[in-house]
Amino acid sequence: MTDSSMKSKNDPAMPLVDAIYERRSVRGFLQKEVPPEMLERIFTIAAQAPSNCNVQPWKVYVASGALKDQLSEQMVAKMKAGETPNPDYEYRGDFADEYRQRQVDCAVALYTKMGIERHDREGRMRAVLRNFEFFDAPHIAFIGMNPNFGTTVALDVGMWAQNLMLTLVAFGLHSCPMGTMRNFPELVRDAFDIQDGTKILFGISFGFEDTAVPANETRTTRDPITSNVIFKSAAD
Repeated sequence: MTDSSMKSKNDPAMPLVDAIYERRSVRGFLQKEVPPEMLERIFTIAAQAPSNCNVQPWKVYVASGALKDQLSEQMVAKMKAGETPNPDYEYRGDFADEYRQRQVDCAVALYTKMGIERHDREGRMRAVLRNFEFFDAPHIAFIGMNPNFGTTVALDVGMWAQNLMLTLVAFGLHSCPMGTMRNFPELVRDAFDIQDGTKILFGISFGFEDTAVPANETRTTRDPITSNVIFKSAAD
C-alpha cells in the first residue's frame, strides 16, 4: 500500500454503513467549489476500487469553472435545438414488470417534489434540461473506458463510481450519477482533447448539497432482499 492510499489523519470518520445509507441522488447544489486538496484526496480513495487483473479501466474527466459552464451551455443548446443524442454506448432501458413499476415510482416521487404534474410537458422538459445544467453542481465528472473493453470491465468502472460516491458522502458532499452525460460525448472529447479513443459511459455531478432545492427532498425505497436475493445451502 502506497503512502497516497493510506488513511490520512484528515480523513472523515463516518462509518461505511452510514455513508451507504446517506448516499442519494442530489439534484441541486450550492455554487461552492470543492477545495482542490479535498478533490485529490477523494479521487485517491475512490481509486482503491477492485478491477479485473487490476487493470483500473476507468478514465475520468472532471470539469469545473468555465469549462464546466461551457459544456453545460453546449449541451443545453443541443437539447433545446432537438438534436438527436449520439452516445458511445447504447442505452438499454426497456423496463417491464416490476422494473417498470420501480421506474414509475421513482419518477412520481421526484416530480411530485418538483411540483410537476403528469401532463405538464413544459415542466418535464425543464426537468430534463436540469440534467444538462448539471443541477448547478460546481463539478461534473465524465467517466469512460477504452472501447476494447466489454460489459465485464464496465462493471469494474461501476465499482469505482460507487467508491467515489460513498467517499463524497463521507467528506460531507453529495452527487448524482447521470446516464444523460453519455448523450454528447464529442463535446467531452473536444473539451478534454481526448485522443486515445476513450468512450464515455456516464457522468457524475457533485458538490455541496443545496438543501433549499425541493427535488432534494425526494426519497426512494428499496424492496426487501427477498425480492432479488436467494440464499441456499443444500445441494438439491
